[in-house]
Parts: sequence; C-alpha cells; structure tokens
Amino acid sequence: MKTLNLSTGFNPFSSSTEEIESKSFLFSGGEVHIKLQGSADEVLISTRLNDSNEVMKLLLAVDALRRSGCKTMSVFIPYLPYARQDRVMVSGEPLSIKVICNLINSCGFEKVYVFDVHSEVSLALLDNCELISNHKLVEVVLNGREDYLLVSPDAGALKKIYKLAETLNYTNDIVLCNKVRDVSNGRIKQITVDQDDLGGKDCFIIDDICDGGATFIGVAKELKQRNSGKVSLIVSHGIMSRGDSELAEWIDHIYTTDSIKDTETTLVSRIQLANLIEL
Repeated sequence: MKTLNLSTGFNPFSSSTEEIESKSFLFSGGEVHIKLQGSADEVLISTRLNDSNEVMKLLLAVDALRRSGCKTMSVFIPYLPYARQDRVMVSGEPLSIKVICNLINSCGFEKVYVFDVHSEVSLALLDNCELISNHKLVEVVLNGREDYLLVSPDAGALKKIYKLAETLNYTNDIVLCNKVRDVSNGRIKQITVDQDDLGGKDCFIIDDICDGGATFIGVAKELKQRNSGKVSLIVSHGIMSRGDSELAEWIDHIYTTDSIKDTETTLVSRIQLANLIEL
C-alpha cells in the first residue's frame, strides 16, 4: 500500500510508508488541477478538507488514481467539514452534511476514517466510516497528572466524556456545565455549573471543536469563580477563528491537534495526529 497526502505540510502516516508525490495548481480560470507522480493497487489518502478547492482536489485525485489502475482506496479526513450543519434550521437551507457525505461516498472508498467527528449524523451518512476517538489525545495530555477534574462544557459533550472517563479509569466527578442561549440571536446568556466548590483542582474542558471559543470562555469564567485551579481546554479540532487573545484571558492552556492547521502559540499546543493514530 502507498499513501497520498493532498494537504501541504500535513502527513499523519508513518514515515515507513511509501508516498505518491503529487502537484496541484489553479488554472487561470480558477479551476484546481492535480497531477500524480505514480499509483498503486492500494492507496490510503489523507486530506484536510479546509475549503472547496480541497474537496475538488480529492475528487480529482480519486479519478486520476482509478485511471492509473488503482483498485482500492481509503481516505483519512481528520476534520469533516459541514459536520455542524447536520440539520435544516430554516426553510431554504441545504442539509450540508448530506451533500459533502454524498460527494465522499461517490468516490467508493473502502474505508473513510474521521477523527472525533462532531455529529453522529455524519457517521450514519458516510459509507464504510470508521471513527477515531479523542481518547489517545486526552491520554497524552493528562499523562502523569493527578487529581484533576474533567469538565463537560454542555450536555451534548457528556456522552463522549463518560466513555472517555472509563478509558482513563477516572474516578472523580465529572463537572457538568449547561448553557442557556438567547433565542432571538443565539448568543449564550447564561452558563451553569453543577458544583459550587471545585476544591482548587485543575480542570480540563473536553470537546471536539473550538471555533470562536465563546462557550469555553464562559465555562472557564464560571469554573474560576468556583475555586478551580488552572483551567485547560482539550479539543480535537482547534479552529480559533477569532485568535486566542480573548481565550487567553480565562484559559491557561489549549491542547489540540494538527487536524486543521499547524500554527502554535504560547497558549495553543498542537499534537500531531501522526503521534496519536495508526491507520
């Protein structure tokens, strides 16, 4: 088996695997183009689908591989785009997750690997999908630490955290937070925490995505008002679309992966997926 990495600078595979080189560019009309420097009977592709050109590049690469005799293809998509658009909220909107899953399914992959995907709807829509959990990421971050608290930022994350706690043999209480949104604008107007005194223990908020970070800032504020120690965030996919200056006011450190980008700061550490997964 050979590997094909379609995203520049991102290689989640072992260095011992043989890689197919590729070149891509944009035509003057804006169309993306790719040329492969080889093929194999079996190929494992990796790609960060961070924009529409990357989606098109994947589709073109699959076509090129099939035309060059490849019989079996699998793909690793660490961050599945549109996973948060898993329902139609307003008439006239698309069901975006179904659209992207249909495109991926059209490639006929033997396996589609995704990392800590946001919605279980994605798993139902993707053919031959294999979910990679965040357990190894959290284990690496918490290795050697004692007497800490796991924090669920909302009810939606709680199911995953219970499974994680079993893997870690975690025996402390899980701190459960809930958020109340203003129905008129969707903004968070209140966050509640189910414990009054956290006893000075370090807290680790666990979730799949940090985008703007408003939820995590609100949770961190509430935790520190309840006598927490340091408050850290462990997220599988660190988008940080608003930068990290506001996050840094309340969160002591953020641990994430290179599923979307590679940039690290004094606040943000990115653990390479190559050190966390085996495909």
